[in-house]
Amino acid sequence: MVIKVFLASSSGSTAIKKKQQDVLGFLEALKVDYAPLDIACNEDNRMWMRENVPVEKKPTNGIPLPPQIFNEESYCGDYETFFDAKEDNAVFAFLGLPPPPGSKEAKEAEKAFILENGPVENGTVEIETVESETVENGTDDAEDEENLEAEEVEEEILDDDSLKAPVKQEEAQEEVEDEEAKGEDDQPVSEQEEEDE
Repeated sequence: MVIKVFLASSSGSTAIKKKQQDVLGFLEALKVDYAPLDIACNEDNRMWMRENVPVEKKPTNGIPLPPQIFNEESYCGDYETFFDAKEDNAVFAFLGLPPPPGSKEAKEAEKAFILENGPVENGTVEIETVESETVENGTDDAEDEENLEAEEVEEEILDDDSLKAPVKQEEAQEEVEDEEAKGEDDQPVSEQEEEDE
């Protein structure tokens, strides 16, 4: 897949030049393959870009300004949508490309996948299915799963109670230390101790 970036090589607007440089510089930094297509020198590029930007994305005058970004024939967006994707660490999704392994975007996509589908083991997705099959002891898989869930809930409750005990012990220890500190301050001081101070 080739990313097409429609640019104007001879634009009189410094704002457009800066936006174009920002897009190209970021794509180069990410090592994304792209093809810069000049609309100032090539009428075919200009017409193709204008025809393929969706109507809802065109400005009120109907003429989209560069830079405009496409993935092959699919419209990705203009500078503003590119900038938003960049701020959200979602440039690869914006471009319709898979994020490189180990990138921030790939890690976020993996977390979202795990939240939706459960954990992944050995690079493959395990999908749990529950079928009602009678096993030798007369229970079915659905009942076994319910029993396991009930045991897990009981374990969680036990874990919560076990966490409370150390907290109570720590609070009691702090109270004892506070009382000892108060006791030292409240004891009468002899005249000799006062003179030493």
